[in-house]
Amino acid sequence: MSTFEVSIKETSNNNIIKFEINQFITQHQSFEFNNIDEAKSSPLAQQLFYLPFVKKIYISGNFIAIERYNIIEWKDVQEEVSEQIATYLNSGGLVVEEKEKPTPKASSVSVYAESTPNPTTMKFVVNKRLVPTSYEFTSIEEAKLSPLASELFHFPFVKGVFLDENFVSVTKYDMADWNDITMDLREFIRNYLEQGKEIIVTEVSNAVNKTSEQLDKSYEELDDISKEIISILDEFVKPAVARDGGNIQFTSYNPETKVVEVVLQGACSGCPSSTYTLKSGIENILKEMLQGKVNSVVAING
Repeated sequence: MSTFEVSIKETSNNNIIKFEINQFITQHQSFEFNNIDEAKSSPLAQQLFYLPFVKKIYISGNFIAIERYNIIEWKDVQEEVSEQIATYLNSGGLVVEEKEKPTPKASSVSVYAESTPNPTTMKFVVNKRLVPTSYEFTSIEEAKLSPLASELFHFPFVKGVFLDENFVSVTKYDMADWNDITMDLREFIRNYLEQGKEIIVTEVSNAVNKTSEQLDKSYEELDDISKEIISILDEFVKPAVARDGGNIQFTSYNPETKVVEVVLQGACSGCPSSTYTLKSGIENILKEMLQGKVNSVVAING
């Protein structure tokens, strides 16, 4: 068996630290423990609760997130906690006892907030598939297609909502601070999903397959360079921007000017670093891989 390695990841909440593990430690399930009594089924969580500063523990997939009381700072203890988790796992300690696994809440939904390069956008990652393709909504009128997005727009500070396969990116107005609203949004999204509510209206969801067929047909009608650009974006760019809570869509390629037009979505839209990403990232990749065929990349939505 390979050695368990633990890395420390900061989160948008100063009270919560995420300990990522290089292997999965649960069988596609997520657990939340508020105290040592709730953690009877998890020997690992019980051990961690003996640390006086531990307030709450989340265990999911390949990470453990711990919320602290304000009696210490994470910088003073995070290395020791990381070592304790690694030692426990490498000694063969159980994470959750099979016979006494707690029944995950409703549909076992876990939601975790991650900051993005765009200071106005927060990414909420979910441990389940949400939608078959990406959707972006910039107003409550547009959000009629998505009951989830519609309800998020009822928060007065929500400016935009972007849905992708396993995450929701929320863009806020400057009137609110993430420290004040992140936990509320996280809990709202989790409760919404646990109740099994509709994310995208059925008619729209059913139309995705038809839309995919149309896109496939449109793709076949494109010139060879456009097809190469799409392939490069899909393989080298989209995974990176998705990690940051956004998306990029190819729009057009002009063979005369050699200009590529794209649309930025989610956290990428309006991000202060989007110009740098376009010019120093995407544009350089395309120029390098399609030498002489691309002069510049332009985002038509800014």
